[in-house]
Amino acid sequence: MEILFFALEKVGQKKDWERRAEMCAQIIDKNSIENCTFGFMKRKVLLIYTGGTIGMEKDYETGSLQAFDFGNIFKKLPEMKLIECEVSVHPFKKPLDSSDMGPEEWKIIANYIGKNYDKYDGFLILHGTDTMSYTASALSFMLKNLKKPVILTGSQLPIGDLRTDAKENLLTSLYYASLYENEEAVLQEVAVYFEYKLLRGNRTLKYSAEFFDAYQTPNYPVLGQSGVHLKVKKELLWRSKNDAEFFVDDHVSQDVLFWRIFPGMHFNHFTEIPKVKVLVLQVFGSGTIFNTEKTQRILQQLRNQGTEIVVISQCVSGGISFGKYSNSNIFSKIGAISGNDITAESAITKAMHLLDNPKYSGTFSENFAKNICGEMSEN
Repeated sequence: MEILFFALEKVGQKKDWERRAEMCAQIIDKNSIENCTFGFMKRKVLLIYTGGTIGMEKDYETGSLQAFDFGNIFKKLPEMKLIECEVSVHPFKKPLDSSDMGPEEWKIIANYIGKNYDKYDGFLILHGTDTMSYTASALSFMLKNLKKPVILTGSQLPIGDLRTDAKENLLTSLYYASLYENEEAVLQEVAVYFEYKLLRGNRTLKYSAEFFDAYQTPNYPVLGQSGVHLKVKKELLWRSKNDAEFFVDDHVSQDVLFWRIFPGMHFNHFTEIPKVKVLVLQVFGSGTIFNTEKTQRILQQLRNQGTEIVVISQCVSGGISFGKYSNSNIFSKIGAISGNDITAESAITKAMHLLDNPKYSGTFSENFAKNICGEMSEN
């Protein structure tokens, strides 16, 4: 379907996020903020630049990549002036490679969105591609009762490269971030836009370091596509199940370990690792593992010492089904948690968010089994 844009601007009450957002000032460069107003009463989008390939340009004398001042993006990309929205750019003081993005940066981004939630109609985060799916997943759990679009994008080639994919990704992401219909945001979730596809953020994985079409959501359909017209499949979009007020829950526990099993591995290694509260165990196929007494004994030892075990699949598509094969019955016996068809990125960040989080009632196992914000299929 063809997308329509509406020009009326919502004006909301300012919330008191200053206390929780104090750390944002340490990393958001206020001196580099630049506003570009394209018209009166247009939708407002806050663009947060964290770093990554998209903000690089080539020095053609040396051949090396170097960061450019993202506060000058409107000069670098004059096409932005044609978009029917008002954009404010807030770059990190020190742009980060995505491999340096982690829980503290997730909190900073989430709280900065919270601080500015009533000032803007949508949010666009420019991010390095290697860990974008982790950040998108983490934000989806932190931004509660979200009613506005939060889009992440990046690029495989720098914005200054002649063949860059950065321009299309950035420009079309701005369209999706400012997309409203009947005074309501069409997108009300965290999404990733990349190479003509709009994807649910906590379902994404980066499957290619080479191709422009670098992201997939194997267990969930594409939310929308960009062609002659921008299209959105409304029936696939996430909607919060209640009308409660938006808030940020930036709780993250790092007492989580991820482990991928492989044929021939020594299970004794599990007895030698320090005690951990959650083990995300990536196993074969639909949930199988070595069918030995030793396997069950060691995993039971982990459970006895209080470790929650979340089981996810090594397969890109499909998910866990305890009992489908006899070699998966061990997990039911020890009280492991099925991750269903969740991605590794989403399973890790969901576990980090839920673990010891005082805002959730019930056990970790009960809460992990729930589909909180579209990260896994309903049983």
